[in-house]
Amino acid sequence: MKPPTRADLRSLIYREAQLIDEGALDDWYDLFTDDALYWMPLKRGQREDDVHNALFYEDKLMLKVRIERLKDPAAFSQNPPSHCQHVLQRPQIDAFDAKAGRFTTRTPFVYVESQLDDQFVLAGVAHHELLSVGSALQIRRKRIELLNREAALPSIQRFP
Repeated sequence: MKPPTRADLRSLIYREAQLIDEGALDDWYDLFTDDALYWMPLKRGQREDDVHNALFYEDKLMLKVRIERLKDPAAFSQNPPSHCQHVLQRPQIDAFDAKAGRFTTRTPFVYVESQLDDQFVLAGVAHHELLSVGSALQIRRKRIELLNREAALPSIQRFP
């Protein structure tokens, strides 16, 4: 089995954003390892074990719950449905250990979410920990560091 390249890592980051933007959330969910964690800290420098006030702190089960809520036609917050668009800078490869199959990336982004006449914009950096699992790359950790994380934020329906 051939180890992934830096281009493969970047392709996965771009593909992940595309799946979210297109609403292909089940396919997006499949990108994550079984022990995955998706989180958005509230404070600068916040450690993963200091999550009492994180904006999101979701394991794979909680991601599935949120996806099912977004797909439910009776979900009040999704009537009418919300939509989103990611604009990504080129992902930077912070760590590349092909032998261990472990990689980390850093990707600055702008995220736009809209619902009817309401639209808001978030900016930040996404940090991904990626693993080689068999012949595929998967996301083990995704940490979203919003630029204005300490501000009063709108209700984020989708996945920055």
